Amino acid sequence: MNIEPGWAWLIGGVILLIAEVIAPGFFLVFIGAAAMAAGLFTLLFGLGTVPQLALFALYALLAVLIGRRFYANRHHDSDDPLLNDRAGRLVGKVVTVVSDVDDHGGRVRVGDSEWSARGGPATAGDRVRITGVDGNCLKVEAERPLPPA
Repeated sequence: MNIEPGWAWLIGGVILLIAEVIAPGFFLVFIGAAAMAAGLFTLLFGLGTVPQLALFALYALLAVLIGRRFYANRHHDSDDPLLNDRAGRLVGKVVTVVSDVDDHGGRVRVGDSEWSARGGPATAGDRVRITGVDGNCLKVEAERPLPPA
């Protein structure tokens, strides 16, 4: 089967666009568009192999630069700086001490899990407030009850 190079470029470009849909990463679309453009120009002007490859390289570079310019500007920062910082989101919460907490360590219950903690001092059953995070260890201080009314 003898297929014209222009049609091979067009078919290759369509295959790359389909691959982009199957495995999204938003990169193959630019290469696919460049292959289709190179194929269209090859069909229209009967280009040889070297000009085809040069045209494809040029179009691929332009497509990636243009796509990167528009796609990169669509990056939105979250309004929540602690979005992916689970431990940081715990600061300010009041939790229950599971094993005595002092400056050397201890354990607190946060929801349905236990975390290492330092600070206090507090004994098992006491309520403490999380004041900070050091790695995966919570810094806590004793929760002071409100005075009676």
